[in-house]
Amino acid sequence: MKTYTVYLIRHALTQGNLEGRYIGQTDEPLCKEGIEQLETMKNDYGYPYPDVVFTSSLKRCIETAKIIYPDKNPIEMRDFDECDFGEFEGHTADELERYEEFSQWLSGGEDARPLNGESNQEFATRVCNCFNKTIDGLIKTGTRSAAIITHGGVIMSILAAFGIPELPMTEWLCPSACGYTIRITPSLWSKIRKVEVINEVPSEPLTAAQEEMLWDYYPELPEEELGFDGDVTI
Repeated sequence: MKTYTVYLIRHALTQGNLEGRYIGQTDEPLCKEGIEQLETMKNDYGYPYPDVVFTSSLKRCIETAKIIYPDKNPIEMRDFDECDFGEFEGHTADELERYEEFSQWLSGGEDARPLNGESNQEFATRVCNCFNKTIDGLIKTGTRSAAIITHGGVIMSILAAFGIPELPMTEWLCPSACGYTIRITPSLWSKIRKVEVINEVPSEPLTAAQEEMLWDYYPELPEEELGFDGDVTI
């Protein structure tokens, strides 16, 4: 049976990641530490080689793609950009905790949004619609494998909506420069719009020290605070 393989890979570290800031659509480049860690990961573990590479339109994803796949011309997909955190962009949770709007956003719900930013439902719908179109395009053109270099929130949203096993969004959080391998079976995809998560990226387990270095301070929110349950209107 013909299947398709997609590698969902989170970008390498930025300075904002290291400082625990909400950098959503702030267009930060990779930091020195992020570049060094990514090059080490590539040399020590390697990354799967796809037929085509997609990235978000933000520098940190494009730069990650160019380091991992220097001979590929990545296709930029703006709808794979991270959530727009509005006026929360560039701030840490500690800096925002005194604002009522921040507490209201954390309280969750589909319509919850950062101040002047993107609601949970708007973000999930944007990302999932883009993923739908991307997978349909791979199947239509017979492109057997692809890498999508994107953001932590994007990967979590995709797998919460489409992934088997079905897990809460926060269960799909992954370190920088890592991700998941998913398999698309056309009959399963056409019937119920589901994909199988079959491995991690890289496939070889990291050492405890290596994994610890790759974790940033990306805000870890309980699922109810994210206000997303995997049920997206496509």
